[in-house]
Amino acid sequence: MTRDPFERFGAVPSFLVSSDDVSDGRPLAREQWAVGSGGGGISPQLSWSGFPPETKSFAVTVHDPDAPTGSGFWHWAVYDIPPAVTELPTDAGAEGGNNLPQGAAMLSNELGSKSFTGAAPPPGTGTHRYDIVVHALDVERLDIGPDSTPAVLGFNAHFHTLARAVICPVATAGDI
Repeated sequence: MTRDPFERFGAVPSFLVSSDDVSDGRPLAREQWAVGSGGGGISPQLSWSGFPPETKSFAVTVHDPDAPTGSGFWHWAVYDIPPAVTELPTDAGAEGGNNLPQGAAMLSNELGSKSFTGAAPPPGTGTHRYDIVVHALDVERLDIGPDSTPAVLGFNAHFHTLARAVICPVATAGDI
């Protein structure tokens, strides 16, 4: 079972997340690496199931806790995904959000872009984990503004999380 990056905040039930593009504990494909690192900068396909029936929305976050920043690196943050949506297609994180389901919103990543940004672990920083988390929430909408940060999303989601699903691919500088 994948480690839960949020376990120190208290246990919540888990559900299943899978992907056609990434695998737990396996290296990221070229498509999920940053464009400047020789990759495609494309968000992975994600599907989820087994979440609580009282789920009213979902949020999806991608965070690298191993980035040499002291606070990690947010690659992607999407929220207000309707409860009937149980999949995000490959490249749902394209700039501008046109590939997201209706009603969903995307926050700016660490580079200031409202999009998915791919992996780019700096040389000498070891293997990086990319925590891809689907949060099942008890509210239809999170009360955060469009200029909020992914950390603010995480803070607000914490208080509304019914369950979560985690998949954690990895990358090391020089993998591609």
